[in-house]
Amino acid sequence: MKKILGTSTLVALSAIALTACGGSDESQGSNGSPTKLVISTWGFSEDFFREEVYAPFEEEHNVEIVLDVGNNAERLNKIRQGTADVDVVYLSDYYAQQAINDGLFAEIDRSNIPNIEEIYEVAQAPLGEEYGPAYTIGQFGIAYNADEVDGDITSWADLWDENLANNLTIPGITSTTGPMFLDAASKVAGEDSFNEDAAFAKMQELTPNIVKEYDKTSDFVNMFAQGEIVGGPFMEMYFNDLKEAIPSAEFVAPEEGGYAVMNTVNIVEGSKNKELAEEFINFQLSHDIQETTAKAKIDSPVNTTVELTDEEAEGITYGQDVVEGLNQLDMAYVNESSAKWIERWNQEIAK
Repeated sequence: MKKILGTSTLVALSAIALTACGGSDESQGSNGSPTKLVISTWGFSEDFFREEVYAPFEEEHNVEIVLDVGNNAERLNKIRQGTADVDVVYLSDYYAQQAINDGLFAEIDRSNIPNIEEIYEVAQAPLGEEYGPAYTIGQFGIAYNADEVDGDITSWADLWDENLANNLTIPGITSTTGPMFLDAASKVAGEDSFNEDAAFAKMQELTPNIVKEYDKTSDFVNMFAQGEIVGGPFMEMYFNDLKEAIPSAEFVAPEEGGYAVMNTVNIVEGSKNKELAEEFINFQLSHDIQETTAKAKIDSPVNTTVELTDEEAEGITYGQDVVEGLNQLDMAYVNESSAKWIERWNQEIAK
């Protein structure tokens, strides 16, 4: 009898020990297998991210990262429709605000993301304290071919020059940067704050200069490389692609101010891996990852401890003065006005 009791006790204690061991790592599967963490992202520079960002996190946390790839609208619609089992989602602030309006994001626990304290204040809670940070901030300005334009382009107003007739492309109103350019048109019209009528009237004046609109950055790059356009409003984070295609390409931060393009990272409501997802966001904001992606000219850093040389900073949005000088739209207001602007744009501006 004593022997049987001893064996039973030993088995029970062993089971408790194994349970405790498994419970100490929330990212570990039921059999010690990696937990799947599904990340919804754009898919650009995928090889780089797999090697420099995903692989180190997978190794450290016993995780298998699975990607769901597409543009902002496609991926947001998948989450709306419940056709993608996503844990972490990267979206521009324009689309992230739509997700918030639809109740698609879980509220984050900032105590699990201490690296938030190391990033620019403007990036810490761009859409509210309950939601995720901007992990990178790009600049929306102007790109042009200096060999094909007489004089320098220094301001948004320069795009209205008649010498640029039938030589420009602009972002469509449904793109992330479309509302930003509409706001720029209001500034060119002389308004201190956004004036819808003035903006649309100014946009109508610009139509002789527009070849067509673009919705994808790749469309801008292709038109630029083939000589269909000499320039237009463009995001700095993709400027290296233009420079490779046309060495005489230049990027301008307009004197009226560029616009902050905030790419956010959030957790989808109902994720079974919320704490693990928060660990991943914290990892994304860390000095090492922010420095690595910045030096590769993939993403502009928001972590203020990252220090870059002038050469390393070329082509990315870097420095507190630069970031704080960018215009920033109220994305709640933009989304409230979106349907009205789209209808008016299609009637008055669309090409």
